[in-house]
Amino acid sequence: MSAKTKSPVGVEAIAAKGWLGAHKWLIARRLSQTAFLMLFLVGPWFGWRVVDGTLAGSRTLNILPLTDPFITLQGSVAGHWPELTALIGALIVLAAYALIGGRMYCSWVCPINPVTDAAHWLHDRLNMPKGWQPKRHTRLWLMATVLVTSALTGTIAWEVINPIAMLHRGLVFGMGAAWGVVIAVFLFDLFVSRRGWCGHLCPVGAFYGLLGQKSLLRVSAPNRAACDDCMDCFAVCPENHVITPALRGKDGDTPLILAPDCTNCGRCIDVCSVDVFTFTHRFDDRMSVATPDAANKAA
Repeated sequence: MSAKTKSPVGVEAIAAKGWLGAHKWLIARRLSQTAFLMLFLVGPWFGWRVVDGTLAGSRTLNILPLTDPFITLQGSVAGHWPELTALIGALIVLAAYALIGGRMYCSWVCPINPVTDAAHWLHDRLNMPKGWQPKRHTRLWLMATVLVTSALTGTIAWEVINPIAMLHRGLVFGMGAAWGVVIAVFLFDLFVSRRGWCGHLCPVGAFYGLLGQKSLLRVSAPNRAACDDCMDCFAVCPENHVITPALRGKDGDTPLILAPDCTNCGRCIDVCSVDVFTFTHRFDDRMSVATPDAANKAA
């Protein structure tokens, strides 16, 4: 592999796959985030009772209960044992994210993700320095602090300031002060710490990362021999430290991205013009055989 003149991020992928092919997973994520949000909003807005509740706890078609397990955990340590329905809902969500990948919540469901993505886009356009970068385990300490605070106060502590809950309640009842929380997250990522909120601080992301450590759905780099060192995957990945072991691994090293920080956003797949990455499962560690065309591209 040899370095080459750097083009703007994604330009080569667009030339090779077309604009839609170079953005398909990003588009899918935005549609998913919008769909999840609208399922909750069509009831209050239009009276179509599909899902009653919020991302913290809901009932779909008045049958299926779903509960945020992090909320349930906070309530439990606060001394409020959940009712059976809420406990069943938490177990359903736990099983789903443990299977498909905990931090998929961050990329495919969380309504704050488009806010932080927008901050990152503007941050890049303004060519700003990355700023203060807290240690990534800071969010684990914040998660532990939330649980301790819940235990000491007897409250579900994080929900008082949770930007996700604030945005959701604001869309239903009117934004008001909720706008302040959402704007604060945007400004923090824009001016203080590049990708700081989701990547370093959010305790919800920390919880779901722990939950999905052994999940089945994974991104893999089976065609890493074709990598041309364009670095576009690192530029777009919200947790780019997860890429190196899979992409730069030696012969015999797995091409799978196994780090729990990976959000399975698929942007590395989108922007790679030589199709190094793909979605697969955690037991698929096969490597592609380099072809002459791939070798020529890499050169």
